[in-house]
Amino acid sequence: MLLTLAVSYTEFLRQLRRHSPISTSLGVPSSALIRVAQAYVNQRKLDHEVKTLQIQAAQFAKQTGQWISMVENFNQALKEIGDVENWARSIEMDMRTIATALEYVHKGQLQPSTS
Repeated sequence: MLLTLAVSYTEFLRQLRRHSPISTSLGVPSSALIRVAQAYVNQRKLDHEVKTLQIQAAQFAKQTGQWISMVENFNQALKEIGDVENWARSIEMDMRTIATALEYVHKGQLQPSTS
């Protein structure tokens, strides 16, 4: 005997009741039919849980992608700050060199040598 897969649990029970006299006459105990019904209910619950888990996994993947993007943007900003810091050090060293040269000129320490 082949029971068709029902769309709903109610439909499944309706078909089970309809086929019950046949299954009893074929030697299928009612306890087996009850286990089949319970297996059907469990499968429906599992299907629902799988769908829920798939939705949550998709949401988590999306959120993780956003976090990765934020971290990459943060790293880029840090690199830019480092670039600005290096540029500022370079300018500072150039300015010190210029200031030192101007001090020498102002004090008259850079006079043409007479040989």
